[in-house]
Amino acid sequence: MPCVGDWLNSPLSIVQGIFAQNAPNSDWEKKVTEYFKEKLKENNATNWVPSLNDVPVHYLKPNSLVKFRCMVQDMFDPEFYMGVYETIDPNTNARPQQEIDLNSSQTVTSERQTFYCVPVPGESAWVKEAYISASQARVSPSTSYTPSRHKRSYEEDEDMDLHPSKQKEQHMGSGGDIHGCVEPKRLETEASAGHHVISPNCSPPLDLNFPLPGEKGPACLVKVYESWESFKVNDVLEVFGVLSVDPVLSIVNSEERDSSSLDPMECMDTAEEQRVHSPPASLVPRIHVILAQKLQHINPLLPACLNEEESKTFVSNFMSELSPVRAELLGFLTHALLGDSLAAEYLILHLISTVYGRRDVLPLGKFTVNLSGCPRSSTFTEHLYRLIQQLVPASYHLRMSIESMNHSRFIPHKDYTANRLVSGLLQLASNTSLVIDETQLEQGQLDTAGVHNVTALGNLITWQKVDYDFNYHRMEFPCNINVLITSEGRSLLPSDCQVHLQPQIIPPNMEEYMSSLLTAVLPSVLNKFRIYLSLLRLLDYSISDEVTKAVEEDFVEMRKNNPESVTADDLHKMLLVARFLSLSAGQTTLSRERWLRAKQLEALRKARLQQQQCVNGNEL
Repeated sequence: MPCVGDWLNSPLSIVQGIFAQNAPNSDWEKKVTEYFKEKLKENNATNWVPSLNDVPVHYLKPNSLVKFRCMVQDMFDPEFYMGVYETIDPNTNARPQQEIDLNSSQTVTSERQTFYCVPVPGESAWVKEAYISASQARVSPSTSYTPSRHKRSYEEDEDMDLHPSKQKEQHMGSGGDIHGCVEPKRLETEASAGHHVISPNCSPPLDLNFPLPGEKGPACLVKVYESWESFKVNDVLEVFGVLSVDPVLSIVNSEERDSSSLDPMECMDTAEEQRVHSPPASLVPRIHVILAQKLQHINPLLPACLNEEESKTFVSNFMSELSPVRAELLGFLTHALLGDSLAAEYLILHLISTVYGRRDVLPLGKFTVNLSGCPRSSTFTEHLYRLIQQLVPASYHLRMSIESMNHSRFIPHKDYTANRLVSGLLQLASNTSLVIDETQLEQGQLDTAGVHNVTALGNLITWQKVDYDFNYHRMEFPCNINVLITSEGRSLLPSDCQVHLQPQIIPPNMEEYMSSLLTAVLPSVLNKFRIYLSLLRLLDYSISDEVTKAVEEDFVEMRKNNPESVTADDLHKMLLVARFLSLSAGQTTLSRERWLRAKQLEALRKARLQQQQCVNGNEL
């Protein structure tokens, strides 16, 4: 076995060693996974692994172990590769390297799945900075690539799979002998009819297919070798694997395009698909996964998995000081909402809400808030969003205008020519905060695309799903997006709860006022707010039979007094408010006290809406 210190810089030598110690038909791959899993558990070892989120690709050593925090944007067709192969020595001076014996009975063909992954859309700057500061990886600019690399054999460089370094090993023996060493090599075999890439001189720039505009960071082709069925589009993953950035990945495709003799029309189709599925590795690196896991959340201030024993200690310690954190957060948001403490209460409930289950098609736990009465003339929503951005791990500010509705791509759609899913604004990771600003909306005509986009927003809010467009049919993708709508009057979009803003102060300079709020908060307190909002989303919640009965009796009593004013929908809303009110106080069951407080908040909210309706003389 190689030195154990090699697992970070030369993981392939570890893989080769484990394979050499185990028969090819044994579970050597499982032992590889277990080896790296144990290594990553030691002394915060995950922090020593360089991350593609933080480090430019050219600073990373090819074939080293890297990690990537990402969202699955698309999944390609499965690929076949040589899981185990045998080499022979051709005994020729022209090619001193070993050759793969393609006719060997020892060859094992296996299957893997490629996911096209992008950084988490809308990930907040504070999240990125916290991950970077926690990293202990040591990297320096890579000088591995020289023009001579282009002359190396296709067999050697076609794909930096899980085991490429073995091809450089020198096997001693007489010419023509088949060596007894059977080597594992995940060699990608091209299954398509032809491999064509549009010439770099005339091809349009590569679209990295990020869902949101202005996003930065690498996109990666993540090649998964086991249990890929558990991953799906829009999942957020952390993957650990071997980095491949070999230029030959695109050169080979270009050479094969030149020598192809396919029908020209077919070439046009496959060229676009090849361009998308085999982009330059310098722009879209490959990661050959050793370990991959779904992330419960992307908040770096929280333990990655809350079920572990160490994490439970963290949670219990934080819960013990929850009350002052909530009080400070309420004060902070009250100032942000211009002195309106009722709106601040509802904003806290909104920010900790999450879809915890589905009953048939109905999502349970969604709590879309429409904050009406927002000042139109100022940049209030813009600054409110910036504050929310400082609190949540991922968010996006959608400015509603006739132009943005008519010209933006909200719904992902399938491009059959390139055989890929083209992303849209609504392809977001779970628990992303979406702030929709209606205050800038003016009169105008929505075209067909605009109507589809508004419908998509309505479906997202009501059903927590987005219908992706596959040309001949629509496919439902469930989601879990927290939507906050700011508007002057009642929103054009549906919502679960309308809260009319009643500003107690009108600052002469909104930007200065909002900026001073952030600077006044200590970084340690801000971090507590961030932990508070993320942690409470992950807690379980239940209602005892006793409290359920008391709530039912209370509801019957309310209906007796005024049957028309209290509906089943009102009961559902009060139960939702009570749920998040309890969780906001660190209580995972509903108490009589929280139920009464929820009723009180709802009564205040409704009274305010009625008062505003009387003032304006129209419905809000």
